[in-house]
Amino acid sequence: MNRELSSFTLVLFGAHGDLAARKLYPSIYQLALWGQLPENYRIIGVGRSGGSGHHEFRELVRNALEEHARADGGDSERIEEFSRHLFYVQADLNDAAGYERIRHEISEGRDRDGTCGNVLYYLSTPPSLAPVIVSHLQKAGLGGREYSCEGERKIVIEKPYGHDLQSARELNGVVGEVFHEDQIYRIDHYLGKEPVQNILVFRFSNGMFEPLWNRHYIDNVRITIAEDFGIRGRGAFYEETGLLRDIVQNHGLQLLASVAMEPPVNLGANAVRDEKNKVLCSLRRFSSETAAGHVVLGQYEGYRDEKSVDPASNVETCADIRFFIDNWRWKGVPFTMKAGKNLAERVTEIVITFKCPPQNFFGPPDSCSSYTSNQIIIRIQPEETIAVRFGAKRPGEALVTDPVFMKFDYRDAFDIRGMSPYQRLLLDAMAGDQMHFIRQDAVENSWEVIDSIKKAMEGVVPRSYPVHSWGPEPGLPPGNPLTVNR
Repeated sequence: MNRELSSFTLVLFGAHGDLAARKLYPSIYQLALWGQLPENYRIIGVGRSGGSGHHEFRELVRNALEEHARADGGDSERIEEFSRHLFYVQADLNDAAGYERIRHEISEGRDRDGTCGNVLYYLSTPPSLAPVIVSHLQKAGLGGREYSCEGERKIVIEKPYGHDLQSARELNGVVGEVFHEDQIYRIDHYLGKEPVQNILVFRFSNGMFEPLWNRHYIDNVRITIAEDFGIRGRGAFYEETGLLRDIVQNHGLQLLASVAMEPPVNLGANAVRDEKNKVLCSLRRFSSETAAGHVVLGQYEGYRDEKSVDPASNVETCADIRFFIDNWRWKGVPFTMKAGKNLAERVTEIVITFKCPPQNFFGPPDSCSSYTSNQIIIRIQPEETIAVRFGAKRPGEALVTDPVFMKFDYRDAFDIRGMSPYQRLLLDAMAGDQMHFIRQDAVENSWEVIDSIKKAMEGVVPRSYPVHSWGPEPGLPPGNPLTVNR
């Protein structure tokens, strides 16, 4: 459905970057083709390269669209029409003079097409540059609290938001001096995925599931975020970040919060984000004693041979963590998360396993938990499916059960191909909808959890695991063992 968007200017820092080429330009272009954008809008790319300005930038975007846009992306005439909305500013991000040029180019839109008022800054840059850019925007009078044109000013910030709790608070403090919280859009592309957004609908629109969504009926929840490839040349980044900061702090904990949250009072952005943040507040923090039985870290064989990696590195590339949520609904239910690089397959899924019936008539006493347990399996990638696993009678005279599945597949159920995560989140940001963006308090609570793991595991050498395996063995079982530390 079309949203009524006002004319706007999108200022893209990092115009020559990989993310812009692969995701942002194709997403904006596709939104334009679908008629989702207003008649008047401007995209201002900001980068260090000089060149021939607008013309060179338009050629760069054209090449990106030819390589990365959808097959039905239209012909050269449509690309040419889109290019008329593209402009470029050469700027050293540490130099105030560059921001004056940005200010001038934004102001040009007021006279040309009335796009001066509503400005969306997108920081497709290394995280370390975010405070630099924001501070210079303020000094140039381009921030959210002071501006020469009337209209909305917003800023989109890519993860990671800091590298620990202290740096996250410092970043939030710098950004918060220039933009109000309702102007800040901390983007995590996982929250734009259709199956992730459907968790809210699946839980709260179906009366058959919500009454069972608690500690009385659910035995355990397992979240898997597995990739079948390594760090892909990002050795310097991974040496500084590691798997916990790269995947668990954002994607992993946001998935967990979506599964475990309470019903919001309404579908407003803050109401939904309030409930997610309550989950993060309730996550039990780790100590060296509790982490010993609930955290396993691994490093794939050959990681130390990757480019820009320390030959003696102890950075983790896999994590198996058993979380507990200390609230009324989930007390005692383990949420086990496995995330890693170079694992056996590429898959992201959430598996909710229900408790066994009081008495099992159709097999050995332990067969329910080991063979025919009831499960809901939410597959986020590579497929987009929801499956319900239950026991059914095996054909024949004997009353023996086998596990069977009922499956819903987005691609089979709906004829319309949905938006990509970046298309959806860009449109949300332009429209001012913050529901699927991460709020400051959630960022800081997530980092508090991760910092407790990092501190508890300090000095622990990650276990080595073979490439394309399921990580170090033995890992953590998904269930609720008797040895759980309460």
